[in-house]
Amino acid sequence: MTYHLHLTGQVQGVGFRPFVWQLAQSMKLKGTVSNGADGVHIYIDTDSTTAQIFASRVQAEAPTIARIQAVELSEVEPINVTDFSIVDSQVMGLVSLQLTPDLAMCDACREEVTDPTNRRFGYAFTTCTHCGPRYSILQKVPYDRPMTTMAPFAMCVDCEREYNDPTNRRFYAQTNSCPNCPVELSLFLASGQCVTGSQAELIGYIIDALDAGQTVAVKGVGGYMLVCDATNAEAIRQLRERKHRPTKPLAVLYPSVNQVQRDCCAGDDELALLMSPESPIVLLDRRPETASRLAIDSLSPGLSQLGVMLPYAPLLALIAGMFDLPLVATSGNVSGSPICYTNQQALEQLPAVADFILTHNRDIVVPQDDSVMRLSPTHRQPIVLRRSRGLAPTFLRPGFVNPNTNILALGASIKSTFAWQLRSNTYVSQYLGDLESYDTQTRFRATLGHFLRLFAAAPEVILADQHEGYFSTQLARELAVIWGVPLIAIQHHEAHLAAVLAENELTNQDEPVLGVIWDGTGYGTDRQIWGGEFISYQNGLFDRVGHFDYFDALLGDKMPREPRISALSLTAELPEAYTILRSKFTDKEWSLYRKLCVENKVKTSSVGRLFDAAAALLGLADRVSYEGEAALLLENTAAQYVRTNGYETSQSYLPDTLPTTQVPTRAIVAGIVHDIQAGKSTSQIAANFHYTLVQAVGAVARQTGIRQLAFSGGVFQNALLVDWLRHELEPTYQLYFHCQLSPNDECISFGQLTHHTSIRQNTSRLKTETSHVLSHSR
Repeated sequence: MTYHLHLTGQVQGVGFRPFVWQLAQSMKLKGTVSNGADGVHIYIDTDSTTAQIFASRVQAEAPTIARIQAVELSEVEPINVTDFSIVDSQVMGLVSLQLTPDLAMCDACREEVTDPTNRRFGYAFTTCTHCGPRYSILQKVPYDRPMTTMAPFAMCVDCEREYNDPTNRRFYAQTNSCPNCPVELSLFLASGQCVTGSQAELIGYIIDALDAGQTVAVKGVGGYMLVCDATNAEAIRQLRERKHRPTKPLAVLYPSVNQVQRDCCAGDDELALLMSPESPIVLLDRRPETASRLAIDSLSPGLSQLGVMLPYAPLLALIAGMFDLPLVATSGNVSGSPICYTNQQALEQLPAVADFILTHNRDIVVPQDDSVMRLSPTHRQPIVLRRSRGLAPTFLRPGFVNPNTNILALGASIKSTFAWQLRSNTYVSQYLGDLESYDTQTRFRATLGHFLRLFAAAPEVILADQHEGYFSTQLARELAVIWGVPLIAIQHHEAHLAAVLAENELTNQDEPVLGVIWDGTGYGTDRQIWGGEFISYQNGLFDRVGHFDYFDALLGDKMPREPRISALSLTAELPEAYTILRSKFTDKEWSLYRKLCVENKVKTSSVGRLFDAAAALLGLADRVSYEGEAALLLENTAAQYVRTNGYETSQSYLPDTLPTTQVPTRAIVAGIVHDIQAGKSTSQIAANFHYTLVQAVGAVARQTGIRQLAFSGGVFQNALLVDWLRHELEPTYQLYFHCQLSPNDECISFGQLTHHTSIRQNTSRLKTETSHVLSHSR
């Protein structure tokens, strides 16, 4: 008898076929294994019992980086084979598979690169079946060398032998290469002059440049990064000046875990993240003595945390290891543009920000920034700040979607992503940036186009935000006309809630959930700007049951860039705030802006702007140079107080009871002003503000009587707030947060998918149940 085993999920580019071959050999089975357009296909000649045992072992013993989503075992027509072999990939049929993200360098490859006796010693593109680029080099599916940008590189005799040796770690390793058949480095001066030399010599020149305080653009896995000496304040100042990035924190690339632990407080779970196959940037508290070793004030002005990463690619490991000091590592782009990923882009754009440009001839197909994560300090809640390299685009979740449906969701505007439901598979793109930029719009179109070409499919429905001014909404309208398919607009904050519901498998349950959706901006159904929302969900129905009281939204996009304007809007009728605010404005501004407060008709309930107002009143930020800066400074200030005094010593600015589910925004601000005038410390007031927000959630939850609370929106990137919510509200309430996706607008595209699906399926389910009840009652 012959049995067919079909596996779907993240099963290509993870060493799955070599694993299956080895398992089959150990069980003395005959058959074949191959990649297909819809996963991995295994045929084995055996009896039913052995087939079941084999299928169980495949699932139980699969490579750790594999993610098996579904397994189908069926009896088929007999095959005529004499052994077990890996056969050529089958590309017939509909493409439906999960895409494996890029994988950080494994320990075995790291050892080879640093071992003088190994033939790959010092080779900057060492990989194996367990690590290396995947998604970033994929031109077509399934994942095989001819389908990637490794296709032009012919393997040497030694690499070919490894590739065909079942006992070798590089058995069927599609990215295999070595110094004899290399991916080649090239080094250029900012002037465009090419610097000649061997790989070792070129890296040596880079080390000399870093020693001299210069900036080098290095082509990484998903694009270029800019590196300079993290101990050299002048080098960092020059980089900031060139990038027009005055205060935004810069990530630090450490050569080793030991150096990370020397400078930062890193627990086992944070170290596990840093050393994981995903290898994100992780936010860590720095030690007090770190200021004597790093240019701290230049790296993360006003903040107590550092974004830390380890070398996730051999080239980075060689540079960091030879330099042996922490390096600034930030996206290789000019201000306002997405990350450079082609050599031509780098040579045209990066001379404006770098002294040297290190390229190589392995092309990048899909550009990606580095992913960023943090853990909340007390409850260790994972918080994804940016989901990109190592995490995107595969998204594995319970399969409740109609497998015959293709849906495209184009997300929001800031922190854009798109999501694609292709039959039973869900994909959420990497972070693609702010769509107010033309260059980012172009990158968004290109990445979406590549995705559609990979899968050779067109959507049957397109989903978008209700905001007509968003580029993503306009593109959705354009594509709906081209394909002749329906366009459905979904409210921004309902999409946020749908995303966190789906992540926590709450969309199909009967119990109600209260969504706490706080962010900077989102177009509301009443044509106002929402951002402080309480939305209930039950059986596919969303209902806005409460929100923060409206206040004036002034001066459009100027308001989020200048927190002082939010403070003015919220204190316009509070004379006590005059002495705090007046000096922040010129006479002309004061007169004009106060007049706008009277005449303005656009209102907002934004908690993001409330954070801005609090930060401005406390003197932390009147103007910001990057999104979320004021909120970060406020969180950092509050955390200082909590670390010393704990959670229990703070006071709320809310009245003792809330008569409705409306949160009195101005009462909160009035409490802040009162405490400032009473001479309380900035850190205590910042802590009181956070505690007030926690109390607001508890008050609205009590009013609604709902016991399950789900949190989404950019405000919940705040680790202190997340911890405080859990400290105060558990176990009375069940709290749910994002874990695979970011709570910011990156999750909107996935939320749009889930919103559309959950309403449709739950409505269908309710109709069926109602029909069933009626038929029995007749």
